[in-house]
Amino acid sequence: MAVNPDKLNAFMGKAVGDIGAALSANMVLLGDKLGLYKAMAKAGPVTPAELARATKTAERYVREWLGNQAAGGYVTYDAGTGRYTLPEEQAMALADESSPCFLPGAFQVIAATFSANPKIEQRFKTGKGLGWDQHDHRLFEGTERFFRPNYLGNLVAKWIPSLDGVEAKLKRGAKVADVGCGFGASTIIMAKAYPTSTFIGFDYHKTSILTARKRAKEAGLKNVTFATAKATDYPGKEYDFVAHFDCLHDMGDPLGAAKHVKKTLAQDGTWMIVEPFANDRVEDNLNPVGRIFYAASTMICVPASLAYNGPALGAQAGEARLRDVVMKGGLTRFRRATQTPFNLVLEARP
Repeated sequence: MAVNPDKLNAFMGKAVGDIGAALSANMVLLGDKLGLYKAMAKAGPVTPAELARATKTAERYVREWLGNQAAGGYVTYDAGTGRYTLPEEQAMALADESSPCFLPGAFQVIAATFSANPKIEQRFKTGKGLGWDQHDHRLFEGTERFFRPNYLGNLVAKWIPSLDGVEAKLKRGAKVADVGCGFGASTIIMAKAYPTSTFIGFDYHKTSILTARKRAKEAGLKNVTFATAKATDYPGKEYDFVAHFDCLHDMGDPLGAAKHVKKTLAQDGTWMIVEPFANDRVEDNLNPVGRIFYAASTMICVPASLAYNGPALGAQAGEARLRDVVMKGGLTRFRRATQTPFNLVLEARP
């Protein structure tokens, strides 16, 4: 077999970049956990010794960490002063948890997938699944920290206004179910924005529900409650608004979930389905975003569905497959309300 040296070199360059990125994921986790990014955002240009003192860490480790961060473009280095700076743009992404582009949660998810690797290796051989609740705890926290900034930036400002008549209902006072709510980030954001409406967050993962209750209490919210329930049997009826955030494709019975929405939704109610952005054809998803979602789908989404003998829609299910699930569930109207580079926002009605 003849090898094209130029193509080989190009691929090796790509692989070296990936190796550096993979090893540097640990550096981001350390920077987040130890408060290094937050300290740099506050202090401005620092030497390794100054950053170590500010964070009560060892200077020798900090010096090596800063070298990695500068080599990757996460911080800048001034050779004349020997000081490192976290630029404002990087600080927004790495140090500000209220920012719509905060990233460290994604690196916690990465860590959780590495932890799950031996289990998934076996699933490749057996075809069996791995439930969401069987993952490392960093998956739950990381998912919330990764998705919450996106919800903060888009949910109230863009997604809900894109739905037909929903924003007006929420302002007047509506009954809302947030299904698959996890730690309750989406539920709490909506409850804060629409104090005259009542919100109930449901998730089958009891540990997540306990955390969600704690978060709601800390926020002082009186119009939100959380309960352990499956997407196919959560209680209540005549909901004005039902939402599924980044979870329908993970489910063991997405069709059953759709049927239950139809059963519990008011006749003039709305179902909002937020899903990872995906085109319907594989070839149209072969891009950096698709690369992330296919990897997450392999380690998290497909195993979660297969754990309950589900159809394993995957994180790149695409609008056509989701439409099919929704319509078979008994709803009659379906449309793409809006989108972002990372999300499809779909609207379904009875």
